[in-house]
Amino acid sequence: MTRLAIAHVATVEFVNKDRSALSAFLRDRRDRMTPIEAGIATYPGARRVPGLRREELAALAGVSPDYYSKLEQGRQANVSNEVLRAIARALQLNEVESAHLLDLASPAGSVDDATERPDPGLLQVMRALDHVPVLLLGRSGVILASNALVRSVLSLPSTAGESLFHYLFSNPIARERIVNWSQFAAASVAGLRRDLARRPGDRALIALIGELRSSEPFFEQWWSDHEVREFERATKIIQHPAAGTLEFGIEFLTSPSEPGQSLIVYTVEEGSSTAKILPILASWDTNSAISS
Repeated sequence: MTRLAIAHVATVEFVNKDRSALSAFLRDRRDRMTPIEAGIATYPGARRVPGLRREELAALAGVSPDYYSKLEQGRQANVSNEVLRAIARALQLNEVESAHLLDLASPAGSVDDATERPDPGLLQVMRALDHVPVLLLGRSGVILASNALVRSVLSLPSTAGESLFHYLFSNPIARERIVNWSQFAAASVAGLRRDLARRPGDRALIALIGELRSSEPFFEQWWSDHEVREFERATKIIQHPAAGTLEFGIEFLTSPSEPGQSLIVYTVEEGSSTAKILPILASWDTNSAISS
């Protein structure tokens, strides 16, 4: 491969891409970082910004102030991955935030709008895990399948097709059942922001986020914080009306054939009170079938 070809591959084109998310993310992270945290001497004169000035960040990243200003304002026609990584280092972004920055600058790829079908392999794993609550989620958090235990624990509907985020933010039962709802919901919003950077052309995801931003104040507040996270393992504490307090570890499993689908497994500590009550809880529900 020639040097010219390599340079072409390493350059991210902005053509036909909404740059507002990239601009907002860069401004937010620049505002958060002080010159002291960046390890630089402040420029003389009164400061009009809470964090770094554009020219200060440009100097840290090794680019010209004009180049960085155009990038942050969405007027830079193209930018190399090398420059983006330099900016990420200057802003002291973590691994997830750095990957998010590159995704925001990447061209929007095509999105398959076809109706999702549950991955057969993940369904088989779900059937083998009928002793713990399990959900199969697709794009935009759509519930593709669920077992009886998770429906009982969360008070989910037996029919598939609704987004888990609708349940989490729009269903009052979620806030009654999930003791650490604020922590869990805020992390979910950060995960959705990360998801949107990967799939900026996903109309269903865009519609879901727009709906929740306009109808749920907490969602809008957390969305405006510009936090980004991967959907990852977490602890969820449930207050069940009959079984009492239940504590679960949340694990995410994916399939190579369907990377957009995730199996959400509610794990329990062996010998814990939750582990002891789950068989009893399962016996109360005679319909143990997987709903999909």
